[in-house]
Amino acid sequence: MNRQAVLAEALGSGLLFATVIGSGIMAERLAGGNVAVALLGNTLATGAILFVLVTMLGPVSGAHLNPAVTLVMRLRGRIGTDTAFAYGAAQLAGGVLGVWIAHLMFGVPILQLSAKVRGGPGQWTGEMVATFGLLVTILGTAKLRPGHVPASVALYITAAYWFTSSTSFANPAITVARSLSDSFAGIAPASVPGFVAAQITGAIAAHLASDAVFPDMPKEPA
Repeated sequence: MNRQAVLAEALGSGLLFATVIGSGIMAERLAGGNVAVALLGNTLATGAILFVLVTMLGPVSGAHLNPAVTLVMRLRGRIGTDTAFAYGAAQLAGGVLGVWIAHLMFGVPILQLSAKVRGGPGQWTGEMVATFGLLVTILGTAKLRPGHVPASVALYITAAYWFTSSTSFANPAITVARSLSDSFAGIAPASVPGFVAAQITGAIAAHLASDAVFPDMPKEPA
């Protein structure tokens, strides 16, 4: 197991989750009650940091930053079981620390639980679609245009914030971490299991579909 890769997953998840929570708090404070403006601010910050993190950490750990991505990479034999468990633990631990740092920066209680209920068939479907699309984006772009993975991931999540009913969590670790923040980006702890189940379903569906959609073929020039 590569210690540097595990640390990269923890660092990247911490920065990503701090960005999601921190930009949500900042956007809500500045938007004057306009939820659309707040969501736009949250979206732009998240898409920007994803581009940076995938570019920076991709060569170190693959920049999974997401247990759903790690699961699919394990199913496809790209990483071993021990590495997959280490990545998942690092993503969650680093991500929770990032949430707490965001709270500290904005002067709110560090330890919180969200009261924002999110659920129902529409939002669960949104999470399945969001996670399916993210994994298809990663697998397809990595196979055919590997140099474009950072931009593809960042742009997909930017779009998915707006075209999915759930605003595209698409990440079990960030779903758990966001339950620890009673802020714009939060989710009630009771809503977490439904979201995580939908995310795992979407990830496995993407794993199964990608080989049919992206057969072995010559890569286009980068």
